[in-house]
Amino acid sequence: MIDWTDRAVMLSARPFGEGKAVAQALTEAHGRHAGLVQGARRHAEALQPGTLATVRWRARLSDQLGTFSCEAETAHAALWLDDPARLAALQSACAVAEMGLPEREPHPAAFSGLAAFLETLAGEAWPAAYVGYEVALLAELGFGLDLERCAVTGARAGLAWVSPRSGRAVTREAGEPWRERLLALPGFLSGAPEFAPSDIRDGLALTGHFLARHIAGAVDRPLPAARLRLADCFAD
Repeated sequence: MIDWTDRAVMLSARPFGEGKAVAQALTEAHGRHAGLVQGARRHAEALQPGTLATVRWRARLSDQLGTFSCEAETAHAALWLDDPARLAALQSACAVAEMGLPEREPHPAAFSGLAAFLETLAGEAWPAAYVGYEVALLAELGFGLDLERCAVTGARAGLAWVSPRSGRAVTREAGEPWRERLLALPGFLSGAPEFAPSDIRDGLALTGHFLARHIAGAVDRPLPAARLRLADCFAD
């Protein structure tokens, strides 16, 4: 019998038969993991995306689905039911993690990043924190963006664009001849303290491009619907 307990952020729960659900959780030490939850209705709060919980997974063999028991610590989604944008960000963060992270492969940094982002929803800087979360997730999955210096000149100041092919930043001057082909780099990703809704829109377009290319595209899927809803919150 295999039996372990871990902290987790719940990512999703889908009905399975009578009164059951298959839950996906991002655990701290065991990575993205699935398990069958008996009596799903009784555990509805713990199974909501974004809930920080303690989970216990048990199975007779390691390659079985196994069962989850879950005890909620913080039900983040319940805090933002009246705030569509924050709720969309929470759901998107969970959906992107579920889409991108390989099953049963430990990614403690991804767990910490998601848990930290959920805490930022209580403040006003959460939109920038969300974009930063996706940048960090891309890096964790091996597709890090180079936003520190210009790929052409090596300069660290005046960065304004990102190559959609290499993920490397360029300055406004160096990138001007190709600006129509480049992705905008919002200032908050290169050190600016403030941001506007247009900056968040640019940030989501930037990370969305690389998520679609490297993560969703690799499995021939579109970006999650929750991610598209979040982008709509900052559309013109």
